[in-house]
Amino acid sequence: MGAHGHGHGVGVGTDRRWLGAALGLILTFMVGEFVVGLLAGSLALISDSAHMLTDAASLVLALVAIRLAARPARGGYTYGLLRAEILSAQANGITLLLLAVWFVYEGVERLLAPPEVAGLLVLVTALVGIVVNLAATWCISRADRSSLNVEGAFQHILNDLFAFVATAVAGLVVVLTGFDRADAIAALVVAALMVKAGWGLVRESGRIFLEAAPRDVDPDALGARLAGVAGVAEVHDLHVWEITSGKPALSAHVLVRPEADCHEVQRAIEAVLRGEHGLEHTTLQVDHHEDVALPADGADHCADPHGPVHLPGPLLAGGSAGPDGPAGSAGAIKGQPAP
Repeated sequence: MGAHGHGHGVGVGTDRRWLGAALGLILTFMVGEFVVGLLAGSLALISDSAHMLTDAASLVLALVAIRLAARPARGGYTYGLLRAEILSAQANGITLLLLAVWFVYEGVERLLAPPEVAGLLVLVTALVGIVVNLAATWCISRADRSSLNVEGAFQHILNDLFAFVATAVAGLVVVLTGFDRADAIAALVVAALMVKAGWGLVRESGRIFLEAAPRDVDPDALGARLAGVAGVAEVHDLHVWEITSGKPALSAHVLVRPEADCHEVQRAIEAVLRGEHGLEHTTLQVDHHEDVALPADGADHCADPHGPVHLPGPLLAGGSAGPDGPAGSAGAIKGQPAP
């Protein structure tokens, strides 16, 4: 017996419009900044322009991923291509990390042997870059940032904004003091920010690819909560994961006490999942406990069970559950003492 809830809608039109506007701003300024960076001999400006190139690439990738994710499920892709967005986010994170490595290398070289930097040109260009990146950041902030894909593009642009602030400070220092190493120091600061943002994207996208539970869901606590629903004898093979960012899913095998109505129990569990945990996409296998053949040795009836078995109360001899408590009472995990 299964229950399914669906909610895979993506704000495709809105997100694409805002991302497209940010892309236009970034591409226009990127070319000018690269030329000025060459003329000024500024690593900070050249590194910023390279970062903006990856910003543009990340925005293009995000736009492609949004289009792919909006395609309906068909054929062997039973969830559609929703995880194209996670691939995009992971690619954005990896490029940030790789760029950080390059900036550290170049920055250290310039600390050891600083070239002459045209500070005023760097300062003016950086101030214009701050304005452009503020506009681009605002555009992307209007899109759905609950999507890890959009968040990846946002982090690229936000880090570029920080980079321009650091570059402006470096340019001002060069103008006022002639300290050319300030340019390399700014590049190292930007690299540190890139590592922080890049690692966050790689970590979060990796959790989704490994089908870890959403960070706001404790599977053991959730299993105990479901086991506490009136009429439930046992919950096992409980899996909760994210199809893509912000779209959690759950599956579980629920055994119902012989005297209980399995349909009522199923509806009660679905209400808990929706109301308390925001889980709309659920697949529940619901069986009466008496209908499931148990091995003579008292082992689990599933040949290859996954995860703990959640019971509604203290365990009795032979591994059976005790009397059912009120709905919402804490459950026990088989083989462990009841809370």
